[in-house]
Amino acid sequence: MKNIKVLIITLLLLLISACQPKPEKLEMFNSVSLSAGFDTYISVSVATSSQEEFDKIFNEVVEDFQYLNKLFDIYNDYEGVNNIKTINDNAGIKPVKVDPIIIDMLELSKEYYDISNHEFDITLGPVLKIWHNYRDEGLTLMQEGKFGSVPNLEELQEAYTCVGWDLVEINKENSTVYLNKECASLDVGGIAKGFATEYIAKKLEDKNIKVGFIDAGGNNRTINTKLDNSPWRVGIQHPLGGDGALLVVNKEGSSSFVTSGDYQRYYIAEDGNQYHHIIDPSTLFPANHFHSVTVITKDSGIADALSTTLFTVDYETGMEIVEEFRKNHPNETLDVIWTMNKNIEINSDYVKEIDGFKVVYTKDLEDKLTWK
Repeated sequence: MKNIKVLIITLLLLLISACQPKPEKLEMFNSVSLSAGFDTYISVSVATSSQEEFDKIFNEVVEDFQYLNKLFDIYNDYEGVNNIKTINDNAGIKPVKVDPIIIDMLELSKEYYDISNHEFDITLGPVLKIWHNYRDEGLTLMQEGKFGSVPNLEELQEAYTCVGWDLVEINKENSTVYLNKECASLDVGGIAKGFATEYIAKKLEDKNIKVGFIDAGGNNRTINTKLDNSPWRVGIQHPLGGDGALLVVNKEGSSSFVTSGDYQRYYIAEDGNQYHHIIDPSTLFPANHFHSVTVITKDSGIADALSTTLFTVDYETGMEIVEEFRKNHPNETLDVIWTMNKNIEINSDYVKEIDGFKVVYTKDLEDKLTWK
């Protein structure tokens, strides 16, 4: 009898084991889109059980990026979509009903406007519009071997009278945004791509994606570590362009890496100087402290806003902002890498030189940096 009982238990255990679903074997799949919007490429790597499953996920990611690009666009109209341009076009006229995603992005922008002591300011649209026009003209002239021109300070100061969060009225209950001065306008270029990347990464995590990597034109967001549990390695572009010269080893799992730099979207003016697209609100001219600033933290929207902010302030002021963030977000990591001319004096124990440039970084990156 005892042997029969043992046999029955054994058979039951085998039956239960056979009925249990086998864990899916995951593989990494990757694809790139040049039509997802934000004037850049979108590269997505995700661990799934099949190419078919990945293709479905990738197509959804591209559609989400395209939709968010429409929402945050300041230059183009889209049928059936009220976007940032719609808000700007109705400045001084009427409130505009928008997708709540826009409200969320504006609220995050206001939060980092306050944290940065007004250095990060999406209401700077009237000033940025002037620089955009001069830069477009300058880029065209560069192709002809000619030099561009530079806006005068008086023109910029006049535009600055149309800047300020007191001109922005957000009604969250009705999901409306109103600019109460006709000349006011929003420009969300310093946060939109990062916000979109984070929004989509969270959607993937909500769908139980365990391993992934999104590269939205240099805005990088990881989901956990690689399939083999090894860390991701993210390259930071050399200040003179070309391949990345600095590799950051991401040991934290899910993180965002966002870089703001002076080596893209610039033109050369008649005075011989280069003028890039990141404008310092305190001078109304392109910031000139660094060649690039890379921010590493969990949320890609926050990383985007902070990289823009830290690019426009000096190192000491930047470290004050970093410490303020850490104090208010004790459970979040925040690391920064500044690349600058080697003759700039910086009071830090965490400094390296590479290819004639000085690289300064926060201390927790000491064992996470490698050099190509």
